[in-house]
Amino acid sequence: MMSQISLLLTHLLFLPLTVCLLHPPPVHVPTLVPHVPTPLLRSHFSAHTQLDFTTHCNSSCFHRGEQEAQKEQLSEKLAFETLYADGSRTLTTVDVEGDDEQFEGNPFTQPPRARVKPRHKRVRRQIYGADGRFNIQGDNFLLDYPFSTAVRISTGCTGVLVSQQHVLTAAHCVHDGKDYVKGARKLRVGFLLPPNINGSKVTSSKRPLVRWVRVKRTRVPKGWIQGPQEVSMDFDYALLELRWPHRRPFMRLSVAPDSDDLAGHRIHFSGFDSDRSGQLVYRFCPVEQESSDLIYQHCDARPGASGSGVYGRVWDNSLERWERKVIGIFSGHQWLEIDGESRDYNVAVRITPLKFAQICYWVHGNRLDCAQD
Repeated sequence: MMSQISLLLTHLLFLPLTVCLLHPPPVHVPTLVPHVPTPLLRSHFSAHTQLDFTTHCNSSCFHRGEQEAQKEQLSEKLAFETLYADGSRTLTTVDVEGDDEQFEGNPFTQPPRARVKPRHKRVRRQIYGADGRFNIQGDNFLLDYPFSTAVRISTGCTGVLVSQQHVLTAAHCVHDGKDYVKGARKLRVGFLLPPNINGSKVTSSKRPLVRWVRVKRTRVPKGWIQGPQEVSMDFDYALLELRWPHRRPFMRLSVAPDSDDLAGHRIHFSGFDSDRSGQLVYRFCPVEQESSDLIYQHCDARPGASGSGVYGRVWDNSLERWERKVIGIFSGHQWLEIDGESRDYNVAVRITPLKFAQICYWVHGNRLDCAQD
C-alpha cells in the first residue's frame, strides 16, 4: 500500500521532465447570449439511471464536430434546460456571438481536429490489463486537494466541485436523453468525511462517511436532450447547483488543450467506481485519441466513475505556471470503428471553448466573468 501511495504522490506532485517548454497561445472564448427562459411541462422522472454508458462511433461520427460549426446548429445544441427542486423546468435558448471566421476553422476558437493514432486492437473494456487504480484513504488524502473536489451523486455517479456552489457531472447521471431519471426528483450531492471524523481510529476496513446536500437546480444542454434520436456523448455533461455553498477547495475549469499541450500528455480523475463500494478511486493515463468533442483514453474505470472531473496540468497565463484544471467529464465507454478496425476506449467529454462559455454562464449567471485568460 505504501508503495502505491508513493507512486501516486510522485505523479501528482511532481511535473514530468518531458513538459513542453512552449506554452499554448491564449484561447478565445465566444460569448453566449441567453434569452428569457420558457416554462416547460413538469418532468415525469420516468427514466432509469444507466451507469454503464456505452456508445458506438464510426468515422463520420468521429469527425462530426468539425462539420457542425454553423452558428444556428451551435445555438440549438447550446440551449439548455433547467430543472428546479420543485420539479418545474424551463428552456433557455441562446445566441452565439462572434465573427463568422470564429466558427469556420479558427484555431483559437475551434478545438483540435480529430486525429487517430495507430494502436493495437483492444478487446477488453473499462479495465485494460493490470488494474492501475488507487483507493484514496485517510485524512491526509480524502480532505486534500485535488481529491477533496470529488463528490458523490445520489443517482450513483461522481461529480467534481467547480465553484463554491456548483458540481459538474455527466448528463446521463440525471437524464437519459428523453426524460430525467427517477433519482433526479430529489437529487443530492455527497461530500466524503474521513472515518475518524468523530475521533475514532482510522482503519483500512472503514469506509468514509458521507454528508448529503440537496441540489437546488440542474442544468442540461439541449445537445444531450435529443428526444427520439440516439444520444451522443459529445454533450454528456450537466451542472448541479447546491442549495448551500460548501467550504472545500474546488477545481477551476479550462478549455481542453491539445494533448500535446498537457503536462506529461496525461489526464487524471477520481471517482466512485461501482466495484469499490464507498471508496474514492484515483487513476491517471495518457491521452490516446482526440476528436473535436471527446478525449479517448485507457484510464481504468468502472460504472460509478461517470461524471468524474477529468483534469490535467494546464498552463495558466495569468499565474505563469502549470495548474490542475478540469478539462473534461468522464462519460463512459465507446467502440470506435475507423478504417475497418474496431477499437474500444474509455471516453471523456472535452470542454471546448463554446462549452466553457456555456458552463461558465451557468456558474456565474453573467457573461462578464467568462473570459478565458
